[in-house]
Amino acid sequence: MATSAIKSDIFTWSGTDKTGRATKGEIQAASQAMAKAQLRRQGIKTKSVRKKPKPLFGGQGKAIKAADIAIFTRQLATMLKAGVPLVQSFEIVADGADKPRMKTLVTALKNDVASGNGLAPSLAKHPRLFDDLFCSLIGSGEDSGTLELMLDRVATYKEKTEQLKAKIKKAMTYPIAVVCVALIVCAILLIKVVPVFAETFKNFGSELPAFTLFVMNISDFVQAWWFIILLGIIGTIFLFREIKLRSVPFAEFLDRLALKTPIVGNIVHDAVIARFSRTLATTFAAGVPLVDALNSTAGAAGNSVYAKAIRQIRDDVTTGTTLYNSIKATGLFPNMLLQMVSIGEESGALDDMLDKVANHYEEAVDNAVDSLSSLMEPLIMSVLGVLVGGLMIAMYLPIFMLGSVI
Repeated sequence: MATSAIKSDIFTWSGTDKTGRATKGEIQAASQAMAKAQLRRQGIKTKSVRKKPKPLFGGQGKAIKAADIAIFTRQLATMLKAGVPLVQSFEIVADGADKPRMKTLVTALKNDVASGNGLAPSLAKHPRLFDDLFCSLIGSGEDSGTLELMLDRVATYKEKTEQLKAKIKKAMTYPIAVVCVALIVCAILLIKVVPVFAETFKNFGSELPAFTLFVMNISDFVQAWWFIILLGIIGTIFLFREIKLRSVPFAEFLDRLALKTPIVGNIVHDAVIARFSRTLATTFAAGVPLVDALNSTAGAAGNSVYAKAIRQIRDDVTTGTTLYNSIKATGLFPNMLLQMVSIGEESGALDDMLDKVANHYEEAVDNAVDSLSSLMEPLIMSVLGVLVGGLMIAMYLPIFMLGSVI
């Protein structure tokens, strides 16, 4: 069924609605005849239905990101709470979508639901955008007649998850970007600026400082092999990504390394605990059995070390061990989480306790990222000073020695 959604085309149409008012729009269908049939079921009397031409440049536009799905879920939850019918909600979201691909996706979902399919099966046709956890939660909401409430919970879960990802990305992106800019500036200096100084130094008639000679040798090497160096950097990045995707032991090694890295390791640890607590709280509150909830939580852990530990917790719970004892046996989870789980199991409010733990660790990640940014700024300035300033000092050292030559 997923292939039919992929192979369908977009058709533009014009006609009149049930009241006789002129209207037009777009619809996704497998053929022109199917498009007309879908419009007839919606009470539209068509005048023309034509296949929408594909753009010459740019394809379908920007890809759909997880943040787009979070916004879509929140919009859908808000409109259902306001009493707007599901199909009409899809139409409103599609009209307001900025990305062509997002508009196409929402239109496809609307058509599936309007044809009599459930929301969860319609979402399941797009597994790259809506994972098993998302679909199972929506399915639980449909089965229990609490779709509005479930969409609200899923929207909150997606928003919190994306906020957490954005905080981690913020902590890593800034220093990496600055260092990359510094390396590019150094490369330009070595290729364009240093050779000009080197020509000037040929007429000095005395031996140049060792530091200057060292920089000039680096410049000669970069000028001769810059293309190979660039290809090597790109190839290394590509190879690293491929090995990480294809090699499970390598990915596990990186996850263990991330947890042990000073400063950054604490942020990764808190982010994993927050994600674990948020996912388990959401699934448990949705009425998903604990074993199934733990299975979904393992897939959303974001770290292979903790994913393996959560699967062990699931196996222990299956044998009748309490959740508290199962988590404690791993030795990976903090005492605060253990105590809140214990209270939650005793009081029957496990989802509330886990939600409080998630809020605490999300706030901890936020504070840690702000502290890391403040700590990184002077360190980055030092790196820039050493790289760029060192090159300039090396070039001006012979000029400072010009008086002794004369």
